[in-house]
Amino acid sequence: MDSVKIHSHDGSNGQSQKCSGCSDATPLPVEIDFAFQPIVDVSAKAVFACEALVRGAHGESAHSVLSQIDDAKKYQFDQHCRQVAIASAAALGLDAFLSINFMPNAVYRPEVCIRSTLDAAQKHGFPIEKIIFETVEGEHLADRSHLVEIFRVYKKFGFLTAIDDFGAGYSGLALLVDFQPDIIKLDMELLRGIDHDSVRQRIVRGVISICDDLGIRVVAEGIETKGERDFFVAHGVSLMQGYFFAKPGFKSIPQIDTAAYFP
Repeated sequence: MDSVKIHSHDGSNGQSQKCSGCSDATPLPVEIDFAFQPIVDVSAKAVFACEALVRGAHGESAHSVLSQIDDAKKYQFDQHCRQVAIASAAALGLDAFLSINFMPNAVYRPEVCIRSTLDAAQKHGFPIEKIIFETVEGEHLADRSHLVEIFRVYKKFGFLTAIDDFGAGYSGLALLVDFQPDIIKLDMELLRGIDHDSVRQRIVRGVISICDDLGIRVVAEGIETKGERDFFVAHGVSLMQGYFFAKPGFKSIPQIDTAAYFP
């Protein structure tokens, strides 16, 4: 990483320091590409965002890719994924939000580590304000405050923030006390068959109510049936993702038949 100053939206300068992982120039053990899965806004009958899902160069699964990345390569891999995701989305002409998964444990100093993302966005003409950074609530963190600091820095730079698989991890509501992201994505196990399950309905209604009070948008993730979709429509959740609408498209943005899948 070259020595540069990073300017945040509040006018402050990032320090011209290097992360310990920046000096590793050895190639990654696996080539990557991306599949894109839409997050739809059923009220607007349009694609709100596309989530970039890492794949191998020939469409190999995320598990196959991640199994080849050891701890020593996590930083380099995380940085490379961001750059490729932005480049791919720009090449495909994505005009919705782009949601990128990141590894909190691979971010040493967020105000410095974000530089390559800013460079990629500028190089490919992709607006920073249309990038969402999401991470899984249940990912093991040695220090939850580190994730909170990453989110705060990303928000300062103008990115949106999201917690994925909310309700599946150990931190849950306690994380919302420390930081309120722009978006939470409900874990699909919470919504599977929710239209026929009164316990799931009560729990999810409670989470939706809390998020409404905190100004957090909810994404119902993993929608597979019309009944699941209709439950969330009835409870004011318009952002949804799942096979009911579209499977991920490898190196492509799936088209959605609005007449067939939107109420």
